[in-house]
Amino acid sequence: MNKKILVVFYSRTGTTRKIAQEISNTLSCDIEEIVDLKSRAGIKGFMVGGKDAMRRNLTEIKPVERTPSDYDIVIIGTPVWASNMTPAIRTYITYNRNKFKDIAFFCTTGGTGIERTFIEMEVACDKKPIATFAVTASQVKKNIYQGFNEFIEKIKKHDR
Repeated sequence: MNKKILVVFYSRTGTTRKIAQEISNTLSCDIEEIVDLKSRAGIKGFMVGGKDAMRRNLTEIKPVERTPSDYDIVIIGTPVWASNMTPAIRTYITYNRNKFKDIAFFCTTGGTGIERTFIEMEVACDKKPIATFAVTASQVKKNIYQGFNEFIEKIKKHDR
């Protein structure tokens, strides 16, 4: 595979990070974690984060090291918060939407909001993803990634 691929993700608890690392390892590609400069720790951070996600608020993020336009495919990952992407990923997409050639999405969830989150991400990017993958937090804990191989294959086979 000659495509240059970047996995970009935000993770509050480590669940989304685990999937991002699995994708990066499987595809042997670059990875970058988006860091929200607003504290999302503890129950207060969880509640404020959900409210910010529902309101589609942006947040302040640490400057990224990698430029999305340097990559053929950018794979964007987020936890689902209140049936939305996280403010950190919304901010990343807002700042970079014109730099994406092709995109793919993945999300981790407690169980709901997957379709709505993917639609929100597609609208924010103004681009249709070449592949999507969702997994619940309980599946991640059990290392069960149903649909993961199909997601990877779609990315590998995508031809611009």
